[in-house]
Amino acid sequence: MKAILCTHFGTADELELADIAEPQAGPGEAVVRVKAAALNFFDTLLIAGKYQSKPPFPFSPAAEFSGIVESVGSGVTDVTPGDRVTGHMGWGAAREAVAVPVRQLTKLPAALDFERAAGLNVIYGTTLYALRDRAELKPGETLAVLGASGGTGLAAIELGKMMGARVIACASSDAKLAFARAHGADATVNYASADLRDALRRLGGEHGIDVSYDPVGGPYAEPAVRSLAWLGRYLVIGFAAGEIPKLPLNLVLLRSSDIRGVFWGAWVKREPLAQRALMTDIVNWCSEGKLSAHVHAVYPLAEIASALKAISDRKVMGKILLRP
Repeated sequence: MKAILCTHFGTADELELADIAEPQAGPGEAVVRVKAAALNFFDTLLIAGKYQSKPPFPFSPAAEFSGIVESVGSGVTDVTPGDRVTGHMGWGAAREAVAVPVRQLTKLPAALDFERAAGLNVIYGTTLYALRDRAELKPGETLAVLGASGGTGLAAIELGKMMGARVIACASSDAKLAFARAHGADATVNYASADLRDALRRLGGEHGIDVSYDPVGGPYAEPAVRSLAWLGRYLVIGFAAGEIPKLPLNLVLLRSSDIRGVFWGAWVKREPLAQRALMTDIVNWCSEGKLSAHVHAVYPLAEIASALKAISDRKVMGKILLRP
């Protein structure tokens, strides 16, 4: 079967399209024929050796996928051949078939297509865990979303609105902010042309921002923390800007605010049953049209370099998919 392989840390252009053996389902596993695999920003770091996880070579990028179960290993009762599923793994989905533990699979409603389903696990899973479990977001609170047009940002806008929050979308261009408004944002901030701290203070009013959702980091972290309300929560999602910020801790002291880390990948390993329940909610909401799971573009496997460059160049609104 065909697979994209990373044989050494490097650039997207150095990835290889290769023929490898078909996978076999071990105990507790299922083999899934991949219909679509989704890429994320961390895939650009993974292949460069700059991510916190460093898989053994050779490996395939892409941590999430959708497809059809082809076979199951011993002890598997949750899924059967022919089931339509979406799933997640640390890496390895950029290939025609994968063997994966069934606890990492979620069955799909009949109305949900493979392309939208492929990109649900990481961005919507991370975001629902972040907003519901870590931030304890409440109806009527104000949520500021940085990087609002990317995959995680879009998920935060849509889930934040579903949870009854007032959502302020923050991004680097007017086109991205128009996209955010189209997906439910109540207000917007262009932090390429306006001071983020001043804008959030103006939009947050005397009360301030209850929750800041930050997958960007870099120079935007401190203004987001400075804008928090009393008992506000700043969510550390990631560092797409490339720089891990160092925050003055007096800022959280003065407002009795919190900095809360969101490591969804570790949480799903510790709480697999909670993760499955969370993903069941997400696939059902998406099937019902409550979540868009917007797909920016779909590339064939052989064009993965172009797909990853689009992500690196911040040109993507929503998700980028590969179609084996």
